Amino acid sequence: MNTSELQKKLIEKIKKTKNNGLLEEVYRILESGFSDSETYTLSEEQELAVSEAREQIKKGEVLTEDQANNEASQWLKE
Repeated sequence: MNTSELQKKLIEKIKKTKNNGLLEEVYRILESGFSDSETYTLSEEQELAVSEAREQIKKGEVLTEDQANNEASQWLKE
């Protein structure tokens, strides 16, 4: 599919959707593509989560992929 065809299909999908969250996300993605120099700023909560995760990694508090998958499976069953 060439660029012109893709643009037309996207425009039609955007016109038809009533999902405001989806539209906001599409807008955010498209907006970020036009500003290469823009830096994403994390919220205080996100900064704290990243910091906590880095500390856990330093302490070796990590899961293997299998362990993470098992925990996720258990969580989804609840």
